[in-house]
Amino acid sequence: MTKPGLLPKKAFFKRKNRHKDLKVAVFRYAYYGPAFKFFAEQVLDCEYLMLPPGTKRTLEVGARMSADDVCTPFKHMMGDWVEALERGANVLVQVGGPCRLGFYGEMQEEILRDAGYDFVMLNFSHGIQQGYYGWAKEVMALVNPDINVPFGVKQLLACGHMMTSLDKARDKYMANAGFEVDKGAYKRAWQGLLTRLEGVASLKEMDAEFASYERETDAIKLDKPANPIKIGIIGEMYTAIDEDSNLGLDEKLMDMGVEVHRMLNFSNRYTHYNEPNLRRGISEYATYDMGPTTTLTLAAAKRYAEEGFDGLVHAKCAGCTPEIDSMPTLQRIAEDYKIPILYLTYDTETSDTGLMTRLEAFYDMLAMKRQHT
Repeated sequence: MTKPGLLPKKAFFKRKNRHKDLKVAVFRYAYYGPAFKFFAEQVLDCEYLMLPPGTKRTLEVGARMSADDVCTPFKHMMGDWVEALERGANVLVQVGGPCRLGFYGEMQEEILRDAGYDFVMLNFSHGIQQGYYGWAKEVMALVNPDINVPFGVKQLLACGHMMTSLDKARDKYMANAGFEVDKGAYKRAWQGLLTRLEGVASLKEMDAEFASYERETDAIKLDKPANPIKIGIIGEMYTAIDEDSNLGLDEKLMDMGVEVHRMLNFSNRYTHYNEPNLRRGISEYATYDMGPTTTLTLAAAKRYAEEGFDGLVHAKCAGCTPEIDSMPTLQRIAEDYKIPILYLTYDTETSDTGLMTRLEAFYDMLAMKRQHT
């Protein structure tokens, strides 16, 4: 049975100008929503369905539709997909991932279809073995055969530029928001940037918004000590970045007056990623690639330790095998450089109160360590 409001599957292949009737949704992921919207509207030439902030129900629904032992990001995505379909989405974009997340699209599609939903799943993992050309052919076949290819390529590059620019803007936010004189000024500037980016349609327009954000944040007055407590966030690709998944980890640290750094983001994992080069930098700790984000986790941990950071927070979802494998090596780095590490594992039952208790205790330990060095 087809859920109300959704097009029957065959309609996608019979309707002329079908892309004009499609509503595209991407799962909630950190601050990349404006880039996903730009991709749907400017590359696919479809309507984008922007999801509101997730709720407790989102995760409850996702967990109910997932196997108990599957990783937490899978459950977050399932909840997002259900809410998107309930709101009228009929194309879901699964961007894949460097771990078993790359296989989740097929599983999620099957679960949703068994539940009675009908839609097109645009899975980045399909056709990628043929390179971007192979994936582009699938996009055109499934969603919009009338894509203006040169324009689409141009806008796809602009979309990537937006994601890397968002990472840069977020880095500045995390390094400085904990020391603002006017509390909330950075957050207001950040939220304003995200809102304005939802309306851009070109590289020129997005660059203008990022330039405006730079000017606005440069004008924010800071009361920042010469040598503030610095914490580096490392860990698993989804949980360490996504605020819903990590319960606002970076915001909590900034509220304590911490300079926060997180090398793990889209730019450093994809745009600028060089696995062999990173591995050479940690050759005394790892001689081969242990998994999707493990090399970056170890490289970031070593860099932060060498730069004299006060502590590291390792964030991962429950059952993330690559990041579990990295933990013994992280302990070696911690011992060699005398840098404390707080290990956080998130699942569907992780509480905000419990997280705050652990973060506050970790901060107090780092502050006391400062006093005795």
